[in-house]
Amino acid sequence: MMQELSKNITQKPICWIVTEGIAGTENQCLGVAEALGIVPEVKRIELRQPWKSLSPYLGLEQNWSFSPALTRPWPDLLIASGRKSIAASRYIKKASCGKTFTVQIQDPRISPKQFDLVAVPAHDPTRGENVVVTTSAPNRVSAEKLEAAKKEFSAFQALPSPRIAVLIGGNSKAYKMDAIAIRKLVIQLSHLDGSLMISASRRTGEEGRKILHETFDDTDHFLWDSEGPNPYFGLLAWADFILVTADSASMLSEACTTGKPVYMIPLEGGHPRIDKLHENLRQSGCLRDFDGNLENWSYEPLNDAASIAQEIRKCMKL
Repeated sequence: MMQELSKNITQKPICWIVTEGIAGTENQCLGVAEALGIVPEVKRIELRQPWKSLSPYLGLEQNWSFSPALTRPWPDLLIASGRKSIAASRYIKKASCGKTFTVQIQDPRISPKQFDLVAVPAHDPTRGENVVVTTSAPNRVSAEKLEAAKKEFSAFQALPSPRIAVLIGGNSKAYKMDAIAIRKLVIQLSHLDGSLMISASRRTGEEGRKILHETFDDTDHFLWDSEGPNPYFGLLAWADFILVTADSASMLSEACTTGKPVYMIPLEGGHPRIDKLHENLRQSGCLRDFDGNLENWSYEPLNDAASIAQEIRKCMKL
């Protein structure tokens, strides 16, 4: 089948990305597509009942199992992620008579044999002959994107060095970030030498954002107020150091793809899977725990999206 598929693809393959529309999972798929040099068609789906409640275990998917419906012509390559996308992967593989090469990003928690390729981070348990194990999550960070972001957000160049990007998440099922944690962080940040470039998320909460603004408004530091273009890639591009709260696996993975020293801001709580991710990142040399001090070091940047893309090229003979 792989030989037959490779003969039919004389140009770049037609690629779909299928997710349920969650930004984090979609960005993982986009990172792989971009590493392949492919511009994909992104499809965001919902499942109809009973698949909505019973996926991925029900099976027997039909085109009307999805909203919007998935119809031919089928792509050469499907990159999918998220629980709801599993049903779509199985359906497209069957409907295309196996001609679509299906790649499932993140642990599907079912047999990987139902897909052509599965990519999971090392902290997830699924293994198999067609399973690619990465250090963390694939993402869209690349040297080219960082260089473009440097130009787009060139105003950050005026900030005195060292520039310290501070990426703040917030409360989640596994972690708690209350006002006490924010105030402790603010005190630590205030004692650092250099320029702070701070971005908070919706999960930081109104009280947390208020504390940040009370402390850093009307200072020479940068605090994004959610107005205008999102400077996230600009922060990564211009930072000399990157600080990330422990709750965000995606931001930690992205930061560790830059090759810059990354510090994890500890939070109350935890989860075995996320704890294992943190330990893997520490062992890879790209992550250290933040205790109020910064020092420089170097490591081999993560490049998980490129690793997955390389395996896709190998399997599809691209």
